[in-house]
Amino acid sequence: MLLIGMFDSPFVRRVAISMQWLDMGYEHADWSVGRDFDRIRQHNPLGRVPTLVLDDGEVLAESAAILDYLDDRVGPARALLPAGGRERRQALQQMALAIGAAEKGREQIYERAFRPPEKRHEPWLQRCRSQMHGALGTIERYCEGLGARSWLVGSALSQADITVSCAFTFLRESLRADDLSARYPRLAALVDLRETLAAFKNTHTPFFSPGGQ
Repeated sequence: MLLIGMFDSPFVRRVAISMQWLDMGYEHADWSVGRDFDRIRQHNPLGRVPTLVLDDGEVLAESAAILDYLDDRVGPARALLPAGGRERRQALQQMALAIGAAEKGREQIYERAFRPPEKRHEPWLQRCRSQMHGALGTIERYCEGLGARSWLVGSALSQADITVSCAFTFLRESLRADDLSARYPRLAALVDLRETLAAFKNTHTPFFSPGGQ
């Protein structure tokens, strides 16, 4: 299998971590949506990442679809998303909040990186910041309610742990002006634990902002 996309993207990274955790071998195409747009579009007409090319040539696009395929391939006993019930709802909720926060962080980066200062729209940036912090604050409160538990859902690592960690690491590295670790200490502590695991360390690429922020 060929996984296309750079690991500084939380969307690509959560797929890579999942594949490593599930012992699925893959080749990595470290392609940028900016520099390698035309090459990516040969596999995905949207030119977006992650894109996963299966061994038989079938192409899967968007991280949610890819993760669903991975879980289906390994079966319910090893799937990273709980099969049903309250744990599944909790996992999906934390994942949705984390992905939403990452998307709002990305929009802040793009606004700074690709618009000249005189054309940046501060009300829009403030809206993105409030949405991002709203989501992270909700995850922080959820983490506080875990007590001594170290996993977000159940008694083992799940897709919620992977997705939340990838999103939070991306945000605190890309938005360095905000001390997110101090603002969300329980979340930061749990993410720091995840980042010591081999699959997380193997896929960590420090974020480089195209705008130098």
